[in-house]
Amino acid sequence: MSGLKPESKIWDNFRQGDKLALSQIYNHHADLLFGYGMKFSTDRDLIKDTIQDLFIDLIHTRANLGPTNNIRFYLMRSFRRKLVQNLKQKNAVENGGMLSFEPVIVFSCEEELIGRESRSERDKLLYRSLNELNPRQREILYYRFSCNLEYPEICEIMSLKYDSARKLVFRALESLKCILSETNILQLLFITFLRR
Repeated sequence: MSGLKPESKIWDNFRQGDKLALSQIYNHHADLLFGYGMKFSTDRDLIKDTIQDLFIDLIHTRANLGPTNNIRFYLMRSFRRKLVQNLKQKNAVENGGMLSFEPVIVFSCEEELIGRESRSERDKLLYRSLNELNPRQREILYYRFSCNLEYPEICEIMSLKYDSARKLVFRALESLKCILSETNILQLLFITFLRR
C-alpha cells in the first residue's frame, strides 16, 4: 500500500491546488455521495447537481478549508447540508412558498448493493421494518451502521449532543425490535433456516 497517500496528505495537496488530488477525491467519493443523496431523494439530477455544486464550492474555497484526516466524513457533512438546502428550495418552488422540510432517509432494497440480481426475503423484511422508523431514527442508524460513523461525527452531521445521539440509536434499535414482531422474527428465522 505504499502507493496510497494518507487522506490528510491528499486533502492538504487539494487545498494547495493539486488537480490530481482533486481528481482522486472526486473519483473516490462521487459515487458514495450519489448513493447517500439517493437516501434522501429520488431526484437524480438534483443529487448530481448538488455533488457538482459541492465540488465547485470546495475548489473556490480550498485555500480557506481546514485540514482533515477523514475526507468521506467531511464530504458527507458538507453534502448533506447542501442537499437539504436544495431540497428545501425545490419543495418551496413546488409548493408555492417556503415550507418546513425534514430530511428523510429511505432504505431501499433496490438501490442497496447495486449489481445484485435479487435481494433475500430477510433483507426485504429488514428494509421494510427500517422504513417504519421515524426519520431521525432511520438517519442515525444509517450513519452508525451503514456508514460506520462514530458518535462525534454523527453528532456533527445531525446537530446532536453526544448523549442524545447514543439515546437515539438505542431507542431506534428498541423500536426496530418492536416492529420486527414475533411473526416477523419467526419469518426471518424460517427464511434463514431454508437457505442453509
